[in-house]
Amino acid sequence: MKKTIVGREDEIKILNEVYESSEPEFLAVYGRRRIGKTYLIHEFFKDKGLYFEITGMKDGTTSEQLFQFAYEFSRQFNQGKSIVPPKNWVEALNLLHQAIEKTDKNKKIILFFDELPWLASPRSRFLNALEHLWNRYLSKTKNIVMIVCGSSASWIIKNIINNKGGLHGRLTRKIRLLPFTLSETEQYLKARHIELDRKQIIDLYMAMGGVPKYLSYITRGKSAAQIINEVCFSLSGGLYQEFDNLYKSLFEGYENHIAIVKALSKCTQGLTKEELLEDTKLTSGGFSSKIIEELIDAGFLIYVPSFNKKKNSGVYRLIDEYSYFYLTWIKDNSKISFESIDPEFWIKKYRTAKWATWSGLAFESVCFKHIQKIKKALGISGVSSTESGWRYFSRKKGEQGAQIDLVIDRADKCINLCEMKYSDSEFLIDKSYEENLQNKKRIFREETNTNKTLFTTLVTTYGVKKNQHYFSSVDHQLTMNDLF
Repeated sequence: MKKTIVGREDEIKILNEVYESSEPEFLAVYGRRRIGKTYLIHEFFKDKGLYFEITGMKDGTTSEQLFQFAYEFSRQFNQGKSIVPPKNWVEALNLLHQAIEKTDKNKKIILFFDELPWLASPRSRFLNALEHLWNRYLSKTKNIVMIVCGSSASWIIKNIINNKGGLHGRLTRKIRLLPFTLSETEQYLKARHIELDRKQIIDLYMAMGGVPKYLSYITRGKSAAQIINEVCFSLSGGLYQEFDNLYKSLFEGYENHIAIVKALSKCTQGLTKEELLEDTKLTSGGFSSKIIEELIDAGFLIYVPSFNKKKNSGVYRLIDEYSYFYLTWIKDNSKISFESIDPEFWIKKYRTAKWATWSGLAFESVCFKHIQKIKKALGISGVSSTESGWRYFSRKKGEQGAQIDLVIDRADKCINLCEMKYSDSEFLIDKSYEENLQNKKRIFREETNTNKTLFTTLVTTYGVKKNQHYFSSVDHQLTMNDLF
């Protein structure tokens, strides 16, 4: 196969296993909008057998969806000759089965139902027909690969992966497609002959994340600052109006999802569920839990447990770079006519206090997404560990509080207390910051009563200048190269 898919090594391994299987395979693929789900499946399977694909239409009626089915069916199974659209999905999928029966049994048949949530609207009865097709026929057909896909992660999880009806336990594989890592982003840009150094790539990643469609807006011969200015702060920029469209496409009642994201964008170091509900005025219980769960499933939030404490004491963090960037920068400036915005708007924001705060927190988010890379660089990939956060609020006047964003608690009786620092050059530790690091370690040991060895670990862009303050306070340092 000519390599047209960048990265996605784990996913390609699963797809190869599916393709080479001598048994019928039923695969679910899910992930947010613009993440490359359709591209991955199409590019992998397009030349591997008889490939039938139908894509659901958002807000399409059942008759419109069936008309599209008839068109795709005629192209693949009827030599392009039109057929009368079926009256319902039972008739449509029976027609599909009859065509499969006439196909060479030694030839792989790939059935791809893309944007399944749009096909399977409540009144369409599509899911019932699909259950019948799989259970009665396809689950006994050894050359079949059936793939269902959707951008609504929560819908796929509820209706396919955790189905309690006729599809319960029928899936053979699943793929949750996430944004590109930094390494995959670098590979993607190189495949498009875009040469940027790693600091520039991180700058772009902090604004748009590793979403392939967003990265496709990047053009050659420009700096990260110029690209961000062009893509995010112009009427023709691909990310100017993406925010609302993104949430509308993924969630029902998306206003509540946005309310949670907005609250977390103002406190990116995290909020407990109680703090989050208080800020958003959402009621506790199943409703708010469902919204939070859907945001986690779609990759917008993560739950960071609190070190050595009960389950519900952890915090939720916003880790979607574009959402944080939009709410910090684009949203307020979109009230102004973008035609009147200085073409060097973003470049001039560099070095401002707001930019320093944003970049520091955005870099933390990037590090959270690359914890396995951090562990590898520390030489502890093979050591079992749990990752958490920790914060201590002073209980009396004059007492110091402390917060550690990433705690790597290792099975070898050691703990890494990780600090993430974004800078444009070697990070300099002065006397004040040295004392800050030492105090955090001291307070952590006192308040957690741990007897494990503590290592202060810094993750920076260009490394830390090795002066007396460094040697007195830092045990390990990693650079941005370790995140790739």
